Amino acid sequence: MQDDSQQDAWSLETLAIRAGHERTFEQEHAEPIFPTSSFVYESAAEAARKFGGHEAGNVYSRFTNPTVHTFERRLAALEGGERCVATSSGMSAILSTVLALLSAGDEIVASRSLFGSTVSLFDKYFAKLGITTRYVELSDLAAWEAAITPNTRLLFAETPSNPLSEVADIAALSALAKRHDVWLAIDNCFLTPALQQPIALGADLVIHSATKYLDGQGRAVGGAVVGKHDVLEEVFGVVRTCGPCMSPFNAWIFTKGLETLSLRMKAHCEQAQALAEWLDAHPAVNKVFYSGLVDHPQHELAKQQQDGFGAVLGFEVLYGQEGAWQVIDATRMLSITGNLGDVKTTITHPATTTHGRLSDEQRAAAGISPGLVRVAVGLENQRDIQNDLARGLDALLAG
Repeated sequence: MQDDSQQDAWSLETLAIRAGHERTFEQEHAEPIFPTSSFVYESAAEAARKFGGHEAGNVYSRFTNPTVHTFERRLAALEGGERCVATSSGMSAILSTVLALLSAGDEIVASRSLFGSTVSLFDKYFAKLGITTRYVELSDLAAWEAAITPNTRLLFAETPSNPLSEVADIAALSALAKRHDVWLAIDNCFLTPALQQPIALGADLVIHSATKYLDGQGRAVGGAVVGKHDVLEEVFGVVRTCGPCMSPFNAWIFTKGLETLSLRMKAHCEQAQALAEWLDAHPAVNKVFYSGLVDHPQHELAKQQQDGFGAVLGFEVLYGQEGAWQVIDATRMLSITGNLGDVKTTITHPATTTHGRLSDEQRAAAGISPGLVRVAVGLENQRDIQNDLARGLDALLAG
């Protein structure tokens, strides 16, 4: 019988395989799926106790499902958090967090280098609720502090950023947040707990798009929020009432994905490092954005707070958008898609896809140039990835 009382002594690799699974009376070895909308009770009194929260148990799969709970417990263990709340997507994880913790008149301070949909959520929809957002440079701690007002309630950052691999000093941001009595939320979907644990560095909340590396094979859409129990109880309330819940099947996929997370992330990092160095030496590439390169401005910081540099990199090519599209269209193996976190290498043009809904001014402020290409490096043979990119890059030099 598995003894979860030993969990505190387990390494991350073991937690990713063992944590969170409470075997049923069937004594199954693999985690089961509970594809049911509701649950039954032995009596009306039992139903009343569970509906009223006086007795632990399942009520309705919108907010209580054993398969989803297994995923939540496992991810919380990996992130070092007290609790996790799973959601239907990464965007719904951000939505649920802000709806739970902020009110009209409150403010968010966020980094400029956010995923385009996150910016749209902040500027278009939260603004309708009277929640305003101020944007600052991710790595400029003084700018973060200057942007905080008495109405600020939340600091929000992606680190590394998408797609320029900028890195924020999480411990310094945490100290700043505590000094001003505000929450710090870190989007950790690019590195996952296998490479970075923001809670250990002082963050209050960790946000995930489980769609990315937690799954690792592009099979399902989901999100998660990890943090302290009392804060997550508020987030859980939003999911329970508003309904952006994770399906049992998707939760099962993510749980199985976590089992290979450490192995996959190490391999992704090795592949991305090699590709970044190769691109950095190619004459058709003006600049490579990857924190694993020694000339990256936050390279030393990334080494200190991360266990690897991740799989996502950006690079600027000659001739702006025309050159970027030529490189992308010349590929024959890489997948042209805006998604990432897959064993298959993906490639996209951020200015017209992931950040396409931003204004020209917003893209410029975020460093999203017309010639920028983003690659999320998969696990194919490294030479095959390079050859596929070389076809378009070499053609740029040929004129």
